[in-house]
Amino acid sequence: MLLSPDRTWHGNNGASKEALDALRSAVVQTLPSAYFELLEYSNGGEGPLPPPFYNLCLDSVEVASDPEQLRVFSEMYPELFVFGGDGGCQLFAFDFRGKEPWPIVSFDGVDPFGSIEKIADSFEAFLQFVGRDAL
Repeated sequence: MLLSPDRTWHGNNGASKEALDALRSAVVQTLPSAYFELLEYSNGGEGPLPPPFYNLCLDSVEVASDPEQLRVFSEMYPELFVFGGDGGCQLFAFDFRGKEPWPIVSFDGVDPFGSIEKIADSFEAFLQFVGRDAL
């Protein structure tokens, strides 16, 4: 299981295979299997993160694969794939500027390239923070 039982997570029912396949088809880059496993476990959801972020609001597969959102985000943030936010102005994304495994970055949607901060070397590493109030 990606999120151990000792973690705080407020999730939803998992995404369907069809919805996950639609997301795979909609995204140009190959996203990590752990991301799809999380969506299969919980199609969107929310849990704490240690400071300075405090919260992860995971986008559902329907939001992540929405053609209009993909178009807007690809124009605004061409080398990033947004998968959620903190419930405020910070967004979380896969950073396609390097090599796989894609690093996870956070950024302010108003000033994306002036505020990008790498927060984990991979999605798997990012998941180590999810569901924890502190490290």
